[in-house]
Amino acid sequence: MTKFETETLINQGDKDTRSGFGEALFELGKTNPDVVALCADLTGSLSMNKFADAFPDRFIQTGIAEANMMCIAAGLAVGGKIPFTGTFANFSTGRVFDQIRQSIAYSNTNVKICASHAGITLGEDGATHQIMEDLGLMKMLPNMIVINPCDHNQTKAATLAIAEYEGPVYLRFGRPKMPNFTPVDYKFVIGEALMMKEGRDVSIFATGHLVWKALEAASILKEKGIDAEVINIHTIKPLDREAVMESVLKTRCAVTAEEHQIYGGLGETIAGFLSRNFPTPIEMVGMNDLFGESGKPHELLDKFGMGVPDIVSAAELALGRKHL
Repeated sequence: MTKFETETLINQGDKDTRSGFGEALFELGKTNPDVVALCADLTGSLSMNKFADAFPDRFIQTGIAEANMMCIAAGLAVGGKIPFTGTFANFSTGRVFDQIRQSIAYSNTNVKICASHAGITLGEDGATHQIMEDLGLMKMLPNMIVINPCDHNQTKAATLAIAEYEGPVYLRFGRPKMPNFTPVDYKFVIGEALMMKEGRDVSIFATGHLVWKALEAASILKEKGIDAEVINIHTIKPLDREAVMESVLKTRCAVTAEEHQIYGGLGETIAGFLSRNFPTPIEMVGMNDLFGESGKPHELLDKFGMGVPDIVSAAELALGRKHL
């Protein structure tokens, strides 16, 4: 498990994660001639414009035909290319699950499924587009790697890293500008959790946009005399089991925080692992079996129980259960 110095985790300004993907894709285009990109009529929304303009012979605009896009990507992978598909997370998973299962996961083809506008922070587009089930759908597929980075810098680093990995990957990122706080120069390692803040009282395992909120929650908990450990689980599958176990052996209680349904996501992944190896009091912060609605991203996180106060409350509950 990589450990960051807490002092280095300073908000460098709000940036959207999708632009981190776009910047990395453009870099890959310049350095790896086997990288190709496909988009389902959302080039601007996925920040794929620079790649498309610079490498038109390696960019395929499929139009609003996501199932076809996945099958084309699988064919390109069989031909030795490294295809990166791009569309909204809802269309990258729910709409095309059959094609992903059959042509990509089952066939173990080297396709990188890159999904933007994930979670409830998609905001005003509303419940039909705010997919909160995608991590669960993808992690259940054999051969599939599932990655959910926390900010712009980590999304860029993850995009560069998955190009070097041989096999199917689901990379999830978002639409809104959020705090950008990880070091710009660190090397992303698939499956290796990041220690964001060490602590002794409660383990907070967070992913995606909720990593920064977990750090904010840890600051509030510190004022209350609670020393929280915050770990960034950017790779949902494979889970860094050693990092999880090392932390809970010390704290003896846990909180998970994710912008996803509590059913099938990070929370159940960690709870399942702990139940088999070291039963631990655990509280889950996430979408509690609901669909979203239109609204501002941060307002929706607060309304549906994924804000800083919710992480603080969950930590206090888990800590209280530790002593039962």
